[in-house]
Amino acid sequence: MGRERRTDPLLRKLLEAVEASLAAAEAARDAVQEILRRGADTGIFFAGKGSRGTVSSELTAQDREFLRAVSIKPDR
Repeated sequence: MGRERRTDPLLRKLLEAVEASLAAAEAARDAVQEILRRGADTGIFFAGKGSRGTVSSELTAQDREFLRAVSIKPDR
């Protein structure tokens, strides 16, 4: 079996995961926009563990990327 045949299922799985991620981000963005259209505001609180196991509310690059994907400005 060639390398391409062995990787085809993995590439297909990767593509499905990327498509699902994009669809989820779009659905979240649509929900946020509908909330704003109805006159409410949105907020998301991120908490994670810092380098020493302490709770941190600092946004990671991944957090900022997610917020941008759902049309929320992470610097507010």
